[in-house]
Amino acid sequence: MGIRVLVADDSAFMRQAIKVILEDDPDIEVVATARDGVEAIEKVKQLKPDVLTTDIHMPRLSGISVIKALMQENPLPVLVISSITAEEATETIQAMEAGAVDVITKQMTHNSLNILKLRDELIPKVKEIACTHSQMVLQPDFPAQTSSLSRGHLNLPCFPSCKLVVIGVSTGGPFSLQKVIPNLPSDFPRPVIIVQHMPPYFTRSLAQRLNDLSHVTVVEAAEGMKLQEGWVYVAPGGYHLHLTKDGTALRFHISKEPAKTLFRPSVDVTLSSVHQVMGGKVLVVIMTGMGRDGLEGVKKIKQSGGKVIAQDKSTSVVYGMPRVVTEANLADAVLPLEKIAGGMIAALS
Repeated sequence: MGIRVLVADDSAFMRQAIKVILEDDPDIEVVATARDGVEAIEKVKQLKPDVLTTDIHMPRLSGISVIKALMQENPLPVLVISSITAEEATETIQAMEAGAVDVITKQMTHNSLNILKLRDELIPKVKEIACTHSQMVLQPDFPAQTSSLSRGHLNLPCFPSCKLVVIGVSTGGPFSLQKVIPNLPSDFPRPVIIVQHMPPYFTRSLAQRLNDLSHVTVVEAAEGMKLQEGWVYVAPGGYHLHLTKDGTALRFHISKEPAKTLFRPSVDVTLSSVHQVMGGKVLVVIMTGMGRDGLEGVKKIKQSGGKVIAQDKSTSVVYGMPRVVTEANLADAVLPLEKIAGGMIAALS
């Protein structure tokens, strides 16, 4: 049975373009399209699709309001297809906080290259989300339980030599990170780097939202920025995040090189840079996401004595990145989402 998708967008061109793109894959069927938010909710109730794609700005009811309503009454995986402006970036983060799984950027032109780019990203994400999404994603208020954890529950060795934590995450990351970073204490003893696969603008909005929710300070990383204990740094969308050493200080270098990578920022690129500077004095956390980004970098860190936490299958939106790390026997602990913050704390205490 094919994947049944409902497409919601107030642009007739985008509705048709997304429909044609998706139905080019024999495993996907677009069961209907919707011109506004009210129609989207009605058709979800009527047709019960496997996945909804939605714009943010629509007549009668916004995409954010649609997601909030559906998560209460008819929960399903929602993929936001949004413009790339600073305003839309903030609203898209709000949509993901409400329960959307991921975001794809769109260009409102008839340019064939833009359509091909959208196709290359849209089809794999729809298929992966439909096949492996977790019921946890459909519950925006999924509880955190880090306060009751101890190292014995985690099966994770104490790692006092760790000087840095790196989190690699992709599909489902913005939602999932809100269940981890706000549960870190204000005196968390190490700097934390987040490499989240997102376009420009979105990572800044993500950092701002996490900062608003957290006890620790969360910022988007910038060129030459010095790392501080207890601060969380989000790699900027569209760039790779490299680590450099300036005397005793650790600083960031932001670059588009290497150019030929599937993702920018890339978890592997950052981990490789971190390994060159820090060796194995690193705790790596690999969370929800499709693909294999992070695997090669994790291998380097592990070979030098670093430690690795992988998110478990049951709480991953897409069990791709943590799966390949776990199956390669590189994970020191495999934890559900609500225990990852506690695992980070326990490993460093």
